[in-house]
Amino acid sequence: MSTTPTTTPPSNNEPDTDSPSGGLVSGMIRLARPHQWTKGIFVLIGPLFAIADGKLQDMDRTELAMAVGLTFLGFCLAASGCYVFNDLADVERDRAHPRKKRRPLACGQVPVGMAKVFGICLLFVSLFSVMGVPAELRFWVLGLIVLYIINVMAYSSGLKHIVIVDVLSLSSGFVLRVLGGCAAVGVAPSTWLLNATLFLSMFLAFGKRLGERRHLGSEEDATAVRDVQQHYSDQMLRMFVVVTGVATLLTYTSYVRSQEAQYMYTFATRQGSLDGGFGMNLLWITVAPATLALLRTITLLMRGRFDDPTELALKDNMVRLTGLVFVASTVIVIWIQTNPA
Repeated sequence: MSTTPTTTPPSNNEPDTDSPSGGLVSGMIRLARPHQWTKGIFVLIGPLFAIADGKLQDMDRTELAMAVGLTFLGFCLAASGCYVFNDLADVERDRAHPRKKRRPLACGQVPVGMAKVFGICLLFVSLFSVMGVPAELRFWVLGLIVLYIINVMAYSSGLKHIVIVDVLSLSSGFVLRVLGGCAAVGVAPSTWLLNATLFLSMFLAFGKRLGERRHLGSEEDATAVRDVQQHYSDQMLRMFVVVTGVATLLTYTSYVRSQEAQYMYTFATRQGSLDGGFGMNLLWITVAPATLALLRTITLLMRGRFDDPTELALKDNMVRLTGLVFVASTVIVIWIQTNPA
């Protein structure tokens, strides 16, 4: 029996109509999938924690913002270019799919020839956009964007059909974003950051595959959307989602514990009582919203409410709220740590 919820809205921001409204420009914008640029936030993580650790005090703030901003833009444009070529490769299959047939290429809103030119332009502009990064760091950023493009193209060309390898390829894209952000400001990424990024991105990828199976209601329907689904099972994906989710939380909490001395805040006590007062690691405050957001995501994926954790993060009120609380509390704690009274 199908477990597909009868009230679930179409996912991935696709319109409900069979023939999407709008002209060529609207179609090209949709083809680039700018809503996926939210994944570029991984570029910002390394510089943010480097600032918190006091590693970028000698770097001019304008130069810092420009380097990180251009690197963010470069990875976003590279992702859009890769999405175009992914849709070009899948256009015939998309035309037979009940939802994907409304994509710009599948429905004929954007001609195939123009899409190829558009994709090439996006990739070239993505590389050109990082020319404003400091010269001594530019080569590394460029190299990482090129590796990102190669990885995504390899995924679209065949890696997406190989069980487990498909998820590792997707996860590598997030790791390359983190490395790009670190390279833009000339800092070495910590092991915990790379581990947390890898486990989180694997959690998102396995979660998407589980969400598809739950959302569509059967393995056959899920396989029609993604070939590699035939090599997975519900039990296997549930295990992978839980394991990578737990690994993400353990990695992050291990980092929080390792930073206890740096983020320890001492509260004053009454005169004559305990010398030095008492304190706590303020960074621990961020653990609660991170845990709630991750467990809420697992719950909704299991129920089949969404088929994509990225979409879930944008549409579910609790996940959005906890995500905002996590970001806000992290920024506040870092500000307190870098601006002691």
